[in-house]
Amino acid sequence: MATNLHPGRGIFRRKPVADISEDGETGLQRSLGLWQLTAIGVGGIIGAGIFSLAGAVANEKAGPGVLLSFLIAGIASAAAAFSYAEFAGMIPKAGSAYTYGYVVLGEVVGWLIGWDLLLEYTAIVAVVAIGISGYFNDLLGFLHIDLPLWMSGAPGTEADAGAPPGSYKINLFAALLCLFIAFMLNQGMKSAARFETLLVYLKVAVVLLVIVVGAFHINAGNYQPFLPYGIGGAFTGAATVFFAVFGYDAMSTAAEESKDAQKHMPKAIMYSLAISMVLYVLACLVLTGMIPYTEISSESAFSSAFADVGLPALGAVIAIGAILGILTVLFTFMLGVTRVGFAMSRDGLLPRWFAKTHPTRKVPSRFTWLIGIASALIAGLLPIGEAAELTNIGILLAFVIVCAAVIVLRYRRPDLPRGFKCPGMPVVPVIGIIFSIWLVTFLAPETWLRFGAWFAIGLVIYFAYGYRNSKLNPARKGSQIDQGE
Repeated sequence: MATNLHPGRGIFRRKPVADISEDGETGLQRSLGLWQLTAIGVGGIIGAGIFSLAGAVANEKAGPGVLLSFLIAGIASAAAAFSYAEFAGMIPKAGSAYTYGYVVLGEVVGWLIGWDLLLEYTAIVAVVAIGISGYFNDLLGFLHIDLPLWMSGAPGTEADAGAPPGSYKINLFAALLCLFIAFMLNQGMKSAARFETLLVYLKVAVVLLVIVVGAFHINAGNYQPFLPYGIGGAFTGAATVFFAVFGYDAMSTAAEESKDAQKHMPKAIMYSLAISMVLYVLACLVLTGMIPYTEISSESAFSSAFADVGLPALGAVIAIGAILGILTVLFTFMLGVTRVGFAMSRDGLLPRWFAKTHPTRKVPSRFTWLIGIASALIAGLLPIGEAAELTNIGILLAFVIVCAAVIVLRYRRPDLPRGFKCPGMPVVPVIGIIFSIWLVTFLAPETWLRFGAWFAIGLVIYFAYGYRNSKLNPARKGSQIDQGE
């Protein structure tokens, strides 16, 4: 039985579902097992959310009800995760949301979501690198080591204000960190995954240490009132922490590098989200139980909390955990953006030169270095606020596309083999769509303007290059538009 969708026409031509075999020239090496995939997912989810967002939301929006904020956000994120899991088990190809949109909704939809994720994931990498550089500068200050101002921050930051007039300013550590992660990813997926897995184990160990030690200093009276800002505060907090409960989407871009993607990818997506949510909830219980929510620091919640109960030395351990936690996020999202770009290049929508993999390591080294350099420039030359404004909206759009596509494909082709089925169809994906659209309403108008400008550039490139060079273009030699199983 053929497993293709109708190929469609024009800009809505669809990539055949049966086209899931590796390309001999540009295929990636399948080297990731279930727990390595899960570690990559956990690495992408647990980061700044547990070390900074939890404290800020508890202090300003939800009080002890911050754990409800994480639960609400987790449920909404799970609705999208189920959709990702169904696709990952059915279409084990690199590209994640880009590939799923291409297969179900058409080439132009796939292009737009892929083009958007290129910016979003690259910006996340840069933002994370800038955040780590801040911890690094603080650590150097603790050791009484002062870096030259010209290399301590981007133009427009405090380092810029103190630097001599006419001098160059760059966040050198953040830029070098982006290049280092690109270097690690280019060592081969097996080596890179070992590096990421080690960091994730260390990070989880630090979080568990914080939870266990903090549990002995809980005062139940600090949980009252549980919802000082009302239930609305918990929902507002959920909108804030939602961006701390995704990361599995970037991990799913590595489906083509899984040893048994159809079995392992759905499990890894669900395991990584479940593990992260348990750690988030326990950490919130400990944090809000140790000190009153009004006294929780919005910037260094756990360090301040342990100092207040007489354990300031543990703050150094927490700082190390925060750095490790954020570093794994950087790794996961750079992995994600390079695999999206690789998939787009292999499909002909971007120059196929970028889809050429390393002859022995079987990684898209050209595109990886491109992203490494681009993220290094953003991290080195933009303040964290401006870089952060490039993120968020594209992730939510990807969630909407994937949740909608899983509904369409389930009813259009119920006969397709599925290693995992999204439960509660179509209610669960609809919840993911509604929640993602609701969160979009919280974004600033400037974000929409940047988003529109980036989309406009993307459409110009698509019609000038991608449409004509697509592997599905019937006028192109080697077109796959009529290929079947």
